[in-house]
Amino acid sequence: MTAPVIEARGVGLTFQTGDGPVHALKDVDLAIAPGEFVSFIGPSGCGKTTFLRSIAALERPTAGDLRVNGMDPDAARRARAYGYVFQAPGLYPWRTIAGNISLPLEIMGFSRADRKERIARVLELVELSGFGAKFPWQLSGGMQQRASIARALAFDADILLMDEPFGALDEIVRDRLNEALLTLWAKTGKTIGFVTHSIPEAVYLSTRIVVMSPRPGRISRVIDSTLPRHRPLEIRDTPEFIALAHEVREGLRDGHAHD
Repeated sequence: MTAPVIEARGVGLTFQTGDGPVHALKDVDLAIAPGEFVSFIGPSGCGKTTFLRSIAALERPTAGDLRVNGMDPDAARRARAYGYVFQAPGLYPWRTIAGNISLPLEIMGFSRADRKERIARVLELVELSGFGAKFPWQLSGGMQQRASIARALAFDADILLMDEPFGALDEIVRDRLNEALLTLWAKTGKTIGFVTHSIPEAVYLSTRIVVMSPRPGRISRVIDSTLPRHRPLEIRDTPEFIALAHEVREGLRDGHAHD
């Protein structure tokens, strides 16, 4: 058994607010193995983004133990263990696409030649070769989000954390990017943690689906995917896919029932 890349034991997170404490996460236990694609799904406010942000050291759990590559999240952040993709592309409008991707590499002190090589490689991975000199406003929403994925891939972390990266896009673009993401995952072998509101998206992308219950966010069910690694979009019409989607829906319903 290889050591998990991400491991949570009894993780809880309580926010202190003016109206009293808000229990965002409670007793979360999860181990993610290298190369897995794990989606987190649940109703709004169930703590799925909070958990992802905790892995990325953007929030600090108030209970339990969380390890990323065997380190605490702060140490993992300093070791550049992961790339993070937010809901909005967050590209600087005054920088070209190549300039946006270059930014974290500049901060990390990569040489100009190394930056150039990495930018070319990640643009190719996200199918944006030839767009490096464009500015964000010259790209569609889907292309901007691909550029933001390229930026998260540029320093070659083993882990990619994605917080509803396609949530704002229309369905056709989203389908296209889902396919592109699976291709990217197959090519790079990265471990991916992915937050989504969409049952079909979770089922299509993941090796495991973590269903979370409403606040306080707990894991109500973990569903192993039985789908093959190679997944054309048409797989969504198969009985196997429909059965998995049904199981996720049941899990979401159960989570609500325990409120």
